[in-house]
Amino acid sequence: MLLRRIIKVIKFTTLQAKWSSILNICSIVLWVIFAVASNLLPEVYDTLFAGLCLGGMLYYFKKEADFKMVNSYIVAHYPLVAVSVVTSLAEIVAPDFVETYDDYFEIAILLAFAWIFARWVSTKKQEEEFRAVNEQNLVLDKLVAERTAALTKQKDELQEAVKLLQTTQQQLIQSEKLASLGELTAGIAHEIQNPLNFVNNFSEVSMELIEEMGEELAKGDTEEAMAIANDIKQNLEKIRHHGKRADGIVKGMLQHSRASSDVQELTDINNLADEYLRLAYHGLRAKDKSFNAELITSFNPTLPKVNVVPQDVGRVLLNMFNNAFYAVQQKQKLGIEGFKPTVEVKTSYPAGGKEVVVIVKDNGTGIPEEIKDKILQPFFTTKPTGEGTGLGLSLSYDIIVKAHGGKIDINSKEGEYTEFIISIPAKN
Repeated sequence: MLLRRIIKVIKFTTLQAKWSSILNICSIVLWVIFAVASNLLPEVYDTLFAGLCLGGMLYYFKKEADFKMVNSYIVAHYPLVAVSVVTSLAEIVAPDFVETYDDYFEIAILLAFAWIFARWVSTKKQEEEFRAVNEQNLVLDKLVAERTAALTKQKDELQEAVKLLQTTQQQLIQSEKLASLGELTAGIAHEIQNPLNFVNNFSEVSMELIEEMGEELAKGDTEEAMAIANDIKQNLEKIRHHGKRADGIVKGMLQHSRASSDVQELTDINNLADEYLRLAYHGLRAKDKSFNAELITSFNPTLPKVNVVPQDVGRVLLNMFNNAFYAVQQKQKLGIEGFKPTVEVKTSYPAGGKEVVVIVKDNGTGIPEEIKDKILQPFFTTKPTGEGTGLGLSLSYDIIVKAHGGKIDINSKEGEYTEFIISIPAKN
C-alpha cells in the first residue's frame, strides 16, 4: 500500500522517470518475498518480518531527499511498525499474555491502520493540489520551451540583421571616404592647374628666348645673348619651382587616396590645415564657379609637430572645411544683404603644451541647439537626401577621439556661426 501510494503521488512529477520502474519492481519483489516467507517461517514470525520490512522501507524513504513531498504520509506508518513489532515479540516471548489480551493488540493494530487512513485522507487534498500545480508546471514548461525556441529564433534573426547592418555600415563608410576623395580630387585638379599653367607658359617663353638668343649669337652680339640666357635661367627656376609644387600636390593626393596604415608620423598641422583648406575651397569652386568666400588663417608659428596619422587627420580637416563652406554657401543662397561668406582657421598651442588646437569657424547657417548633441552620431545629417551620408563627422569623431585620444568641441548659434574645436595631444 505504501509503495502504490508513493507511485501514485510521483506520477505527475519529474521523479516518475527515475523512480516509477524501481518502485513497481519493488512491489512485485515484496509479494514474492512474503509468499516465500509465509511458507518458510512459522506463523508467529510473519507479523514481525512484515513490521521489520516496513520499518526498513520507511527508513529508506525518510532518508531519500526525493520523497520529502510524502514525508507526512511516511511518518504516519511509524505506529503500525511499532505495534506490529511489539505484538510479534509479545507472541514469541509471552504467548499466553497475548492470548489473554488479544483484543487489545488487535485494537492497537486497527488504530495504527486508522491513523494511516486518517493521514491519507488529510493529505489527499494537498496531494490533489500538488498534482494540479505539477500539471500547471508541465503546461508552463511547455510554454517556456516554445517561448525559448521563439526567442532563440529571434536572436538568430537579430544576429543576422546585425551582421547585415555592420556590412552596410562598412559600405557606407567606404562611400563616405570615396566621396571625400572625390571632393579632394576636384580641389586638386583646380589647384594643380595653376603650377601647370606656369610651367607651360614659362616653357613657351623660354623657347622663344632661345630662338632670340640664337639670332643674337649669329649676329655676334654676345652681350645681348648673355642677357637672354639670364632670362632663360630665371624661367627655368620658376618652372622647377612650379613643377615641385605640382609634384607635391600629386604626392598629397596619392597619400590621401591610399588606405590609412594607422602609422603615426610627426606632422606639421599648420601645413596640413593650409593644404586641405585650399583644396576644399577649390573643390567647391570647381562645382560652383559663382561661389566665393573669404579665407582667414591664423597659424601659430610655434606649433610643434605632433604624432598623428596624416591621412586620417587630413580627412577630418577636409570634412570640417567642406562643412564650413557648405554652411556659408547655403546662407549665401538666402540672399541676406551684406552677407560675406567667411571661413576662419586658427591653430594654437595653449600653455602647458599638452595639446595642439585647430579651430574651424564659419559665419554660415549654424547648428540648432536641439540637434547639437546628435551632430556627431553616425548617419545623422542636416543635409538634404543625396547630399550627405551622415558619416563625415562620425568618422571625424572616431579618428580624433578614439584613434588619437583627442576631443572635438562644438560652439554654434543658429543663423550666425559654427565653430569646431579640434584638440590633439601634443605628445602621444
